[in-house]
Amino acid sequence: MKPFNYCFFFLFVLFAAVQYNDPDPYIWVPIYLYSAALCFLAARRHFYPKAYAVGVIVYVLYALWLFFDKTGVLDWATEHKAENIAQSMKATKPWIEETREFFGLLILIAVLGYNWRYYLKRVKGSARPSL
Repeated sequence: MKPFNYCFFFLFVLFAAVQYNDPDPYIWVPIYLYSAALCFLAARRHFYPKAYAVGVIVYVLYALWLFFDKTGVLDWATEHKAENIAQSMKATKPWIEETREFFGLLILIAVLGYNWRYYLKRVKGSARPSL
């Protein structure tokens, strides 16, 4: 668990740092730093299930919004035939920017969900009566 969480802590801090040229860094820097902080704490064996729940719920809602937005993932997949989203780091088309953001949220959801599940299994395992 430690290497997993330290790895994602550093990745999420790096992701937050490169948001300076994003059209909406005031949204994405806190999103990535929130998950980075939770990963750092989990690496140090401090788990906060309510914080995981809040993060996952907010990220899922935002991902749904990005998916169904008029220039979102659905538009990218249907109208723009799943155009390459990695062609340039400077996203000049809104559907590329929103699709990248959507996949970033999926990574965040997966990591927080994994930590949340790990915590719940750990708590459930420690609650077993000894024979």
